[in-house]
Amino acid sequence: MEKAAHWIALVTLVGVPPGVFLWVIVHPFARFWRRVGAGRTYLAVGSIVALGMVGMYHVRDPLMRISFGVRWPLVCLAVPLFLASLVVAALRWRLLTPRIMVGVPELSQKQGPGRLLTAGIYARIRNPRYVEIGLALAAIALFCNYLATYALAVLYVPAIYLVVLLEERELRQRFGEEYERYCREVPRFVPRLTRRAGRPS
Repeated sequence: MEKAAHWIALVTLVGVPPGVFLWVIVHPFARFWRRVGAGRTYLAVGSIVALGMVGMYHVRDPLMRISFGVRWPLVCLAVPLFLASLVVAALRWRLLTPRIMVGVPELSQKQGPGRLLTAGIYARIRNPRYVEIGLALAAIALFCNYLATYALAVLYVPAIYLVVLLEERELRQRFGEEYERYCREVPRFVPRLTRRAGRPS
């Protein structure tokens, strides 16, 4: 169990920070990257993310120095969080395809703003993928019980809030009043359990 916790913590610490950085520099600044072109954008951003992952791997020893060991009460708390993350992921996957997740619509040079997702889980919460990852990070932190995974889970909150604010600015530019109305009806992070009449789910 300790070995599994070590490897899960390592993969999380190496992969998540560069992944968040990817969201920060691609989705909110889609206009700039659209002018650059999708191919050059993915080459530039992919190279930066890869370098970030290599850098995180090289500082893994100091990052993972403090381990509190696997504790079964914490594992029991981690399980429902991870299951909740899987439920959100399953609902999100129906609408948010990998193509959309990596920003292809934002980088497309075709005319028009594209399609605003408002059905399914998006009728109840505006940012399910970020909630999904936040739940998974909390579960991983509890399961692995490393100081660094707790720090990552905590730092994820302000980092992803910044990402959301930047994305919202870009979405307002793309969709205008349609997005403003959607924001008034659907919360950012805490799901609305009841369904508004007239809006698909």
